Amino acid sequence: MRKLLSLKHWQRTFALIFRLLKSRDVLIRDKLLFLVPVIVYWVVPDVMPFVPIDDIAFTMIIAEWFARRMGTKYNIQ
Repeated sequence: MRKLLSLKHWQRTFALIFRLLKSRDVLIRDKLLFLVPVIVYWVVPDVMPFVPIDDIAFTMIIAEWFARRMGTKYNIQ
């Protein structure tokens, strides 16, 4: 829990996401696994009316998952 409240952790997480999104080694399909749900949730939050999660919280949950999965898959740190 302490790690999730750390600004340094989120700085590293979003830096990793930026590197993953701009990397030519990462498949576009894998990049879309992060971009599509985040953009849809930010633009049309009523698509999932029974999910009472704030836009930022949703983005952070997806960001954490994406950074771990794709960082490991493509060995980008």
